[in-house]
Amino acid sequence: MQPNISSSSKNIPIYIIGAGGIVNTAHLPAYKIAGFNAQGIYDIDTAKAVATAAKFNLPKVFASVAEMIAHAPANAVFDVAVPGSQTIALLHQLPIGAKVLLQKPMGENYEEAKQILEITREKKMLAGINFQLRYAPYILAAKELINKNLLGVLNDIEVNVNVYTPWHLWDFLMASPRVEILYHSIHYIDLIRNLLGNPQSVYAKTTRHPAMPQLASVRSNIIMDYGDMVRANILTNHCHNYGIPKQQSYIKIEGSKGAIIINFGALINYPRGAADSFEYILLQEGSEAQWQQMKIEGSWFPHAFIGSMNEMLLAAEGKIATPDNSVEDCINTMACVEAAYKSSEEGGVAPVP
Repeated sequence: MQPNISSSSKNIPIYIIGAGGIVNTAHLPAYKIAGFNAQGIYDIDTAKAVATAAKFNLPKVFASVAEMIAHAPANAVFDVAVPGSQTIALLHQLPIGAKVLLQKPMGENYEEAKQILEITREKKMLAGINFQLRYAPYILAAKELINKNLLGVLNDIEVNVNVYTPWHLWDFLMASPRVEILYHSIHYIDLIRNLLGNPQSVYAKTTRHPAMPQLASVRSNIIMDYGDMVRANILTNHCHNYGIPKQQSYIKIEGSKGAIIINFGALINYPRGAADSFEYILLQEGSEAQWQQMKIEGSWFPHAFIGSMNEMLLAAEGKIATPDNSVEDCINTMACVEAAYKSSEEGGVAPVP
């Protein structure tokens, strides 16, 4: 499934800052599928920008952010795909009233997230965060069943990831004090928020691994507390280096009238990936319910990236007031991330004999 794309929004020009792996494997492939109007690119490594522009037939490579700003028309959307630590400096360079999609995370921590929110408010920017899992085709299919009330009242969401992730592909993470939650489980926190709203509290423990001593935490247990009748759990292990057969990654959503299990293959044998599957069951009074499969066109990478940019384009065109993934909404995801780290640092309750 794909989001509803306005034909007129395809004319809005997109200017990309950053020519790294995520731009080449997700942003630009997604925009090509959707027919979005990518017009230029800048990277501190000009050779990378030139290579990316050639690969995707981008009309213009810029020598600086300032040159890009001078060239871009007033209705342009800036697609900023840089590490979170560089986001604040870039926002200061962009003009008042700019329309900007920022790559997640929203800064390196909650303090930076609040600064980003304040800058976008002061400069009257239309700003969103690229929490694209919200728009993965299988999540859009799940939302359709939920919105039609076919699942009833949601009461259980579980994300379980047991894979081997080659973290060395992202050099900047080697020096980062935060890894797993900030750069990975943040997607699941955001997804659960998107489905259930903000939690009452967050419990978490995130841990390192002896096989990856150069990295901060690479495994996490996160509980998002929605009261006594709803369970929302995230369990991740990125160090399962014991072959592909037992690797797994799934999202399970249960309601009072039905359930969904999404096996998402993007993380299996990364970066090669594996096939996705979407199964659901709807309880029917008087008959035995059966699990069914739904064929879903597209996957997390690159198709989910269509949705996050589409929200920006619709807002830039005035067809919606604010993007679903606005900084005003996504600051709450960063607050949950910060709460998870705080919970992990403060520890649990020691048993008293």
